[in-house]
Amino acid sequence: MSVPSRPTPVELRRDPLPLRGRTALVTGASRRAGIGHAVARRLAAYGAGVYLHHHVPHDTAMPWGADSPEAVAESVREALGDPAARVMSGPGDLADPTEPARLIDTVVQEFGRLDILVANHALSGSDGTLDEIDAAMLDAHWAVDARSVLLLVQAYARSRAPLAEDTPGGRVVLMTSGQDIAGGMPGEIAYALQKGALASITRSLSTALAEHGITVNTVNPGPVDTGYATGEVHAAVAARFPTGRWGVPDDPARLIAWLATDEAGRITGEVINSEGGFRR
Repeated sequence: MSVPSRPTPVELRRDPLPLRGRTALVTGASRRAGIGHAVARRLAAYGAGVYLHHHVPHDTAMPWGADSPEAVAESVREALGDPAARVMSGPGDLADPTEPARLIDTVVQEFGRLDILVANHALSGSDGTLDEIDAAMLDAHWAVDARSVLLLVQAYARSRAPLAEDTPGGRVVLMTSGQDIAGGMPGEIAYALQKGALASITRSLSTALAEHGITVNTVNPGPVDTGYATGEVHAAVAARFPTGRWGVPDDPARLIAWLATDEAGRITGEVINSEGGFRR
């Protein structure tokens, strides 16, 4: 086996558009205050074309309300680093088991191929403590938070099978919420169970997809201010950060965008906590 040569000075310099010519799908990118939107903007700024998935009925039912998909897409479009890249968006209810494959097919048909999958979506609400949960809550979170993610990864891997050998490596980034860190989430058992399953399956997925040149990593962004907490709760969480402030959506977005680049090609099978020193 040959040993890679030492990088030349030119090779050490960073490409300002490391994702030029590549295409990304970001699920759950439906709110300008959300992590998905921030991730999409970073990927676009790095040169990628981006497809934004949204499910407006979910946000409409939440206290924060729905955003305009057109406004979200336009915000990402403004960040495009490559004039030749495009931004598209479309709806999808990922509780439907047929939706993940349809969504991947749609992106491939529109862009020709899919290089980067960021599974950012999640079901909020419909949850409770161990005493409060029931079968319906568990099934709802399983369908959206875990099953749909695995079906997305499956469809993504299949879509890349016929690609040419010189195609850049694929990237999958999943999202979790630190369920395996001290304290857990005892008030959101159904959500914690399914997100914890994603963290547990990360290494298995990365091993399964390594031969296809696809890396798989999971990011725990820690508490990020996306508008869901206010008042005393917001202040109490902020006080538990050494910096005295919540994470902002662009904090995990920078990490996720980097994981999508060639620089992160040797990182796979990892659950990466990006919590800013949050004291649990």
